Amino acid sequence: MRKLLSLRHWKSTFSLIYKLITSRRVALWEKLLFIVPVAIYWISPDFMPFVPIDDIAFTMIIAQVFASRMAKKYNIDIT
Repeated sequence: MRKLLSLRHWKSTFSLIYKLITSRRVALWEKLLFIVPVAIYWISPDFMPFVPIDDIAFTMIIAQVFASRMAKKYNIDIT
């Protein structure tokens, strides 16, 4: 739980996401597995309009799952 509240953890997670999205080693369909659901969730109508907390939480959960799986698959250091 403490790790999930750490700004350092999220900074490294999102910098890893950027590396993965811009990497030529990662297949396009794998990049789309992250981008498409996040984009659809942000664009679709919310249950709580004008309150982006649920959008941010969803993005952070998907980012964590995507980053950890792709880093493991492509042997990329998570630090």
